[in-house]
Amino acid sequence: MKPTTSRTEGRTEARTEGRRAESRAGETANARPTLKTIAYMTGLGVTTVSRALKDAPDIAEHTKERVRLVAKQLGYMPNRAGVRLRTGKTNVIALILNLEEEIMGMAGQMIFGISEILADTPYHLVLMPQPIHHDQMAPVRYILDTGSADGVIISRIEPDDPRIKLMRDRGMPFAAHGRTEGNIDYPFHDFDNDAYAFDAVEMLAGRGRRRIVSLQPPSHLTYYKYFRSGFERGLSQFSLEETPLTSISTDSPLTEIRSGMLATLRSSHPPDAVIACSGSSAIPIMAALRDCNLTLGREVDVVAKQPADFLNWINPELIAMSEDFSQAGRELARAVLARIDNAGSKPLQSISKPDWSKAPAARARENS
Repeated sequence: MKPTTSRTEGRTEARTEGRRAESRAGETANARPTLKTIAYMTGLGVTTVSRALKDAPDIAEHTKERVRLVAKQLGYMPNRAGVRLRTGKTNVIALILNLEEEIMGMAGQMIFGISEILADTPYHLVLMPQPIHHDQMAPVRYILDTGSADGVIISRIEPDDPRIKLMRDRGMPFAAHGRTEGNIDYPFHDFDNDAYAFDAVEMLAGRGRRRIVSLQPPSHLTYYKYFRSGFERGLSQFSLEETPLTSISTDSPLTEIRSGMLATLRSSHPPDAVIACSGSSAIPIMAALRDCNLTLGREVDVVAKQPADFLNWINPELIAMSEDFSQAGRELARAVLARIDNAGSKPLQSISKPDWSKAPAARARENS
């Protein structure tokens, strides 16, 4: 009887152990992948895997690529708390951005460009929305006080921007989308708004326009100064007249831009051309023209920026210049990473030029 009992108990224990093994296998399959998981899959040591993911210079490039591929396939994500405890770093880049700029895809384009550069690094992008009229210092103070990021990217730069002074004083790596005035010794990427404004005036002069109104950025932002410099130089060189447009800017709600343009177009001395310093403002400007029964490209010309090539789909008579926000994102990401890697290195600084090649109206004039 005892042998029979032992065999029965053995079979029961085997079935129980099998169920436990299946349970453990299921838990393993559903568990968050770790460095050990990647090491097992690649046949490498945990230390080698860790250093490969950190882009260590002593690890062969083909090994890094293999480790990154396996990590991506497994959906590996580093444990942020563990990383911070071991290294004092978060592997986070914070992007402080005004999401109202997303109206024409500007924010999305910039995020895409930054993400392209960060994709092959240990860093991840965290977006911190910043409404235009809220305290601009609050997000920066939060990051500095909590140590929640290794680097910061900011935009909407002012001539004497207090955020830049604070981050420099606290030793926080950062990059700025725009420039301050005076000694610029920090990483930045900017767009040449001086050249944009001058080129736009020159184009309009070539089309026989005489009275130009400009929808400008807010005067407290640095690029207002650059835009005005190019605009005024163009007016002077081509002997054109400015039609004033007060109380509204590119920050104004679209309804207010439309109302302001309506009043200007219906005035006793209306403009025959408009230069807009943003893509979103072109929509209410065109709506105002329609309300006044004015034909775009005939009675009035409009020049505008665009972050993506679709304004000309709406109206091919619009002279649209492309500003590449994806490229801006890539340059800013490279700049802040370089600062993190070597705080004492020369800051990466770049300025992109206006691209008129995709403006159908501009091409038609050049070929005529």
